[in-house]
Amino acid sequence: MRIQVRRTGGFAGIERQAEVDTSGRPDAQEWQTLAEHALAAGRGAPPHGVPDGFAYRITVDGRTAYAADPHLTAAQRELITRVLKEGA
Repeated sequence: MRIQVRRTGGFAGIERQAEVDTSGRPDAQEWQTLAEHALAAGRGAPPHGVPDGFAYRITVDGRTAYAADPHLTAAQRELITRVLKEGA
C-alpha cells in the first residue's frame, strides 16, 4: 500500500509531502487500518480551513481525501504525522 500526504498552507505557506510504502513492513496492517479510517473521514474536495492553518491531501493507492486543521480526526492526525515523519 502506498500512502502519500501533501501538506500546504501554514504561516509560511511551505508545501511538504512524503510517501510511505507499507509493502513488506511488519506493521502493514496497522498502517492499512489507520489509512482506511483517515480516508473515510476525509472530504472529496479541499475543505475551508482556518487562516494560517494546514490543509492536507491524503492519497492511498490512488484514492484521495482532503482534510484541514483544526478539523482533523485522530486517525487523520496520526497518519499525517507518521507519513511526514517516516516517509521519503
